[in-house]
Amino acid sequence: MKPHPTPKTHDIRPGQSVELLKELHILTRDGKMNQDSRRKLKQVYHLFQFIEPLLKEVLAEHAEVSLVDHGAGKSYLGFILYDLFFKEQAQQGHIWGIETRDELVTHSRELAQRLGFPGMSFLNLSVADSISSDALPAKVDVVTALHACNTATDDAIRFALAKEARFIVLVPCCQAEVASVLRKNKGQALGKSALTELWRHPLHTREFGSQLTNVLRCLQLEAHGYQVNVTELVGWEHSMKNELIIASYKNLPRRKPAERLHEVLASTGLEELSQRFFTDAHDGAKAQA
Repeated sequence: MKPHPTPKTHDIRPGQSVELLKELHILTRDGKMNQDSRRKLKQVYHLFQFIEPLLKEVLAEHAEVSLVDHGAGKSYLGFILYDLFFKEQAQQGHIWGIETRDELVTHSRELAQRLGFPGMSFLNLSVADSISSDALPAKVDVVTALHACNTATDDAIRFALAKEARFIVLVPCCQAEVASVLRKNKGQALGKSALTELWRHPLHTREFGSQLTNVLRCLQLEAHGYQVNVTELVGWEHSMKNELIIASYKNLPRRKPAERLHEVLASTGLEELSQRFFTDAHDGAKAQA
């Protein structure tokens, strides 16, 4: 009789806590990993590869690295970031997970305590409350939002801008708001320009709306002086929600992207969303002519 094979661990990064992966249900209690867990872990590891250089850049300037993960959910990202980076390299740093579901906040707090991760806090707060809460610092180095659905990504951007974040890392998900406004105003828009053909058909309305949402977010960030890079998180075979937006504050000129943002909203009939995407960008544009 052949011995039972030892569970493969080649998917796990060196130094990664196996106990953490079991607690996150990425690994089973006997150390095995199914295909769905492998895919989820690969996404988080890929995102870590993008975030790690940003954390090192901050760490080179000060030891108290601060990161806020918005819409943290079960805090897969926060726990793995802490385990692979903060635990050894940034022991004076801190991660805050912001989540509106109280049961997930409670579970994450208990898990951090059980694992001995003192530099992690979890707060049950809305976006508006998180901006003004005394439980969070006035300024934050890095803000992340992984698969924050629909307007939750915009909420994370609003928080990051209010906290003057140096780096913003976003993986948007399920953008429905812009598509719904395009759909509502489609009848009025169709005769104005041949470009309205881009969203005439219902399927195209949904897909174009999703694409347009991220274009508007990039312009919004640029209108606040950020340099923006857009890339793929992992291969499309792993996830269709795959766009990664990384914004680095460089104090760049603001007027042109603010003007472009206004033009795109006007040409697509989305003026009613101006307040969401401008977020005081006009003031920044005036200051940076």
